Amino acid sequence: MKKNRKPVLADALPGLPLVHKHLPGAASAIFGVAVRAGSADEPERTHGLAHFVEHTIFKGTARRSAWHIINRMEAVGGELNAYTTKEATVIYTIFPAQYAARAVELVADLALNSRFPAAQLEKEREVVVDEIKSYLDSPADAIFDDFDDLIFAGNPLGHNILGDAASVRRLGSDDCRRFLERHYRRGNMTAFYSGPRPAQAMAALVARYFEALPEADNAGRTLLPAPLPPRPFDVVRKLPLHQCHTLTGAVCPGLGDPARVPWSLFANIIGGPGMNSVLNVELRERRGLVYTVEASPAFYSTCGLLSVYFGCDADDYELCRRLCRDTFLRLADSGLSPRALAAAKKQYLGQCAIARENNENHILAAARSVLFRGRLTDDDDVTTAVQAVSPDDISAIAATMLSASTLTFRR
Repeated sequence: MKKNRKPVLADALPGLPLVHKHLPGAASAIFGVAVRAGSADEPERTHGLAHFVEHTIFKGTARRSAWHIINRMEAVGGELNAYTTKEATVIYTIFPAQYAARAVELVADLALNSRFPAAQLEKEREVVVDEIKSYLDSPADAIFDDFDDLIFAGNPLGHNILGDAASVRRLGSDDCRRFLERHYRRGNMTAFYSGPRPAQAMAALVARYFEALPEADNAGRTLLPAPLPPRPFDVVRKLPLHQCHTLTGAVCPGLGDPARVPWSLFANIIGGPGMNSVLNVELRERRGLVYTVEASPAFYSTCGLLSVYFGCDADDYELCRRLCRDTFLRLADSGLSPRALAAAKKQYLGQCAIARENNENHILAAARSVLFRGRLTDDDDVTTAVQAVSPDDISAIAATMLSASTLTFRR
């Protein structure tokens, strides 16, 4: 069995670190760049721009048409991917390992030379508008965006990553080019690779093809303002729905704060992926009230957000809310016993170990760590931080959730 090696940082270009995970003998590889620019970095009246750039960066460069970009990796069995978050854009390709040079050259061409031709943008604009409509047709997705708008009101973190149909239809080639020129620079990007090619060889490829990447200027990315502490709200929106959708959330520590670790563990305890999570047992296993109940933390550079979501029959809405509140109240008053907390830590760390076996997720997480924290996350540090979480930490977070904000969609 091949050892799942830890990622390391390699010297490629000044201002453009390379996160490298060496997998000797692997038949496939991953290469890409993470850019510290997302929906929170968009100028006024251009909501959806970062996501629109992510879509249209594949529509033509100075030397390639959209057709040639699509086929460059797919012709050899690979695939080209991208995604946008509140604070980052990631572009990467998964490919047969022998085509590393092809992969690096293509991603560099996209980052350096994309032209955003107007005719191609018009076609892709409607694709993005359809994507927006698909989210609006899914209340289980839309409620997260609407909740962000409320809890981060007045802050760049608040608005929808996709934007809306009106804002997307305002975006043009010049908007896309300016966004690329402003943010796709050394000092604002991290390259990453997972595969059999050694670090020195990959660093040489990155240095060769990204050499023209400009330095970040002083007018580059600015730190987001920390959101003001929100006044708790309990908002009900009446919609023509068969199911009732409810999301409760509270602002929590951000990426750079060690205090985020207890919040991650708490989320896993009450609504993580395990069927033994507290709320899944209370609402689904014991009573059959919901199909889905989940807790998810999101960590940003200046803060985080812990969300608890469930969907239920309208007649069961009050009972489900009461059961959630009773759970928070019980944990706030009594916490977890040392034995239960030890079991929760064991489960969480086991899930982390399994997640690291997924090479795609692992290298993307490593690149994000370097992009936002300037260093790789050490597995031993994670274990130490999780083991240090106390019953009082869990009780304090549960008490915070008792005064959290709630948004409900119901008929």
